[in-house]
Amino acid sequence: MKVFGKNVFNELKKNVKSIKKVYLANNFNDKEIIDFIRNNKISYSSMDIKAMDKMVEGKHQGIIIVIDDYEYVDYKTMFNDKLVVMLDHLEDPHNFGAIVRTCEAAGVKSIIIPKDRSVSVTETVMRTSSGALEYVDIAMVNNLVKVIDDFKKNGFFVYAADMGGDNYREVDFADKVLLIIGNEGHGISRLVGENCDQIIAIPQYGKINSLNASVAAAILIYGIVNR
Repeated sequence: MKVFGKNVFNELKKNVKSIKKVYLANNFNDKEIIDFIRNNKISYSSMDIKAMDKMVEGKHQGIIIVIDDYEYVDYKTMFNDKLVVMLDHLEDPHNFGAIVRTCEAAGVKSIIIPKDRSVSVTETVMRTSSGALEYVDIAMVNNLVKVIDDFKKNGFFVYAADMGGDNYREVDFADKVLLIIGNEGHGISRLVGENCDQIIAIPQYGKINSLNASVAAAILIYGIVNR
């Protein structure tokens, strides 16, 4: 996987072994980064910036980092957590990256995504999360409903965010929470909704009747964490 940017590198360097190779623009002049690469004997190459532009999409700031593909975890390792976030077929990698970043900032370390018809951990997600993926575990699963049932058996109360639900401010959240955020366009899928314990919603007062998925996730995550 290729990721890029100075901020991303500065997060990745906390785990040097994750960095396989670095490409630097010929005119790259960040002495701190260059010294770190050399001192830690990280493989690197200098190249023409126009060639680098063809390697990735986005503003790479003259640095591209090659890392291993993301390693997903087993969702069963999350049963001891207090709050786990599940994404019900989210599609936008920018939303996913923003949710990862929010989770890390709020102290939430576990996210579950489905294998099919869903965004996965990509270069865009890595970049958007600004390095937060280094501190948040992602589980990719085949069947969300089965996983929901497993979490219930392990003491979790399952809340899904959807229009028409109970005002989240008035909800007495359980000690162990599985919070489900729906698809950007269609919301929570029918089977997932039917297997939740409670549907919750964010009260809205304007003329637009929906929030961006990552914004809604951030409001609810902090609402639960600060309960």
